[in-house]
Amino acid sequence: MTSRSICHLRAIGHRIIFSMVLCFFVLGLLNAAIRKGKRKPTDERVQLVHADELRYDAYGPNPDVQIVKGHVAFTHKGARLNCDSAYFYQSTNSMRAFGHVRFRQGDTLSLTCDRAWYNGEEQMLEARQNVVLKHRKQTLYTDSLNYDRLYEYAYFFNGGRLIDGKTKLSSDWGEYHTATRTARFNLDVQLKTPKNWISTDTLYYDTRKSRAHVVGMYTTDKGRGKEMPSIIRGKDNTITTTDGYFNTAKDEAELYGRSTVVNKEKTITADTLYYNSETGKNRGKGRVIFVDDKNLQKITCEKMEYNEKIGRGYATKNLLVMDYSRKDTLYMHADTMRIETFNINTDSVFRKVHCYNKVRTYRVDIQSVCDSLVFNSKDSCLTMYRDPIIWNAGRQLLGEVVKVFMNDSTVREAHVLGQALSVEQLPDSTYYNQVSSKDMYAYFVNGQMRRSDAVRNVRSIYFPIDSKDSTLIGLNYVETDTMKMYMSPNRQLERIWMPKAQGTLYPMSQIPPTRYKLDVFAWFDYMRPKDKDDVFIWRAKTQGSELKNIVRHAAPIQQIKIDESPTPKQQVKQGED
Repeated sequence: MTSRSICHLRAIGHRIIFSMVLCFFVLGLLNAAIRKGKRKPTDERVQLVHADELRYDAYGPNPDVQIVKGHVAFTHKGARLNCDSAYFYQSTNSMRAFGHVRFRQGDTLSLTCDRAWYNGEEQMLEARQNVVLKHRKQTLYTDSLNYDRLYEYAYFFNGGRLIDGKTKLSSDWGEYHTATRTARFNLDVQLKTPKNWISTDTLYYDTRKSRAHVVGMYTTDKGRGKEMPSIIRGKDNTITTTDGYFNTAKDEAELYGRSTVVNKEKTITADTLYYNSETGKNRGKGRVIFVDDKNLQKITCEKMEYNEKIGRGYATKNLLVMDYSRKDTLYMHADTMRIETFNINTDSVFRKVHCYNKVRTYRVDIQSVCDSLVFNSKDSCLTMYRDPIIWNAGRQLLGEVVKVFMNDSTVREAHVLGQALSVEQLPDSTYYNQVSSKDMYAYFVNGQMRRSDAVRNVRSIYFPIDSKDSTLIGLNYVETDTMKMYMSPNRQLERIWMPKAQGTLYPMSQIPPTRYKLDVFAWFDYMRPKDKDDVFIWRAKTQGSELKNIVRHAAPIQQIKIDESPTPKQQVKQGED
């Protein structure tokens, strides 16, 4: 880069800086003009009440000033100012105070500093160096503060700290309204409580309600680092937001504008979030994303509520549950998911997860549908209710109720209760191996089925295959009371055990047309979820293919209580309307 280019860049930089300064200056003048336009100067004079020494310096730089020293006291419109010495400008109704300046207004406001300027007509106090403003239970520390008595408004611009009980705020500049007891802080704002720490660049604080409103972004390294959403740090959680309300007394947060709460291994993001660490209540609305890094699970929905104190909550509307604890992710959709925790904070704690209605799941190796399901961590049992169907490759399993027992995320055994039907479609054919019975049981080793039992009223259609040329030998029809099938680790049928059986082996050329399928045969491949997006599309059974109309095992009654009460922010908007 040439010296001319460098000079050109420097000139551009200077022009930008000059323009910014000019803008700020003009804005300051406009603000001052507006204030002065609204302000009504007072005719009441500043009164010198006491001084140990008073003199004029007719030949000094300020011939019109009265110089007062020693236990100096002034009064003006109900306020009193004390100092060690002062310049009293009687003609302009103003004064300058030096040394141990003490200002008091009524019983609720006092100010101390090293030096000050007071304009009686404008009722404006400018305090400098070691400024301490006390108003009721709040104390403000700064080195540069202007206090407007007319509008009851104080602002600092050289760094300041506000102490409100156990709450501490600091920023580069800010303002405090003594009438409303509200404050605004800007640039590198830090709010600290015994439990939380807020970092932002803009914060509004209501001292009466102990309520902070965080707005916009936060720039790290005192305005010189990277820009990011404002941060609320707690003992066990971290919140990021660009529009959030935080109650320092109740440890309660209302978050808007796409916020995130991180609690140890759990993260929740939503358009609107509510969090209360005291009650344990959490609520999210609008594009909710919940991530559990410990259990490797993710939930997306439109509405979620959870109370961590009692371990109870629900998720609903466009619900999608993702489990990526295994190599292939499992996707599940339902209208609503509810969780309940029992014996919480004890060694015998366990949870129940209810999913209902129109439950659909998809994983590359397994798919399922049912009306509702319940998972009980006490016995690691997942129960599927109302016409559950499970698919695995070319196999289909259905019944009235399906129970799956787990070891961690691995299947240990499965029970099909009532009108059990197992169907396997043979490769590249229209033939199906079929087993129907009252109940069925499957047993797994390392996630692979090694044994399957069919119990009571067992009927089977099986197509044996010639091991030499893989052609179908015929159709084997069997009726028995119990059938046990043993599988090899590579899922090949090793042997079949039956106590007594009646059956017939039909050669392929002599199979009666009525023997190809059991009378309860059903193939519901059209209901099968095809991919992770297809879990949202419910396809009901065609008429006439339902299970027999008998008394079913009913799922537990699902009831959820939804809190529709308006938030404090909504209440304010309703009051404005």
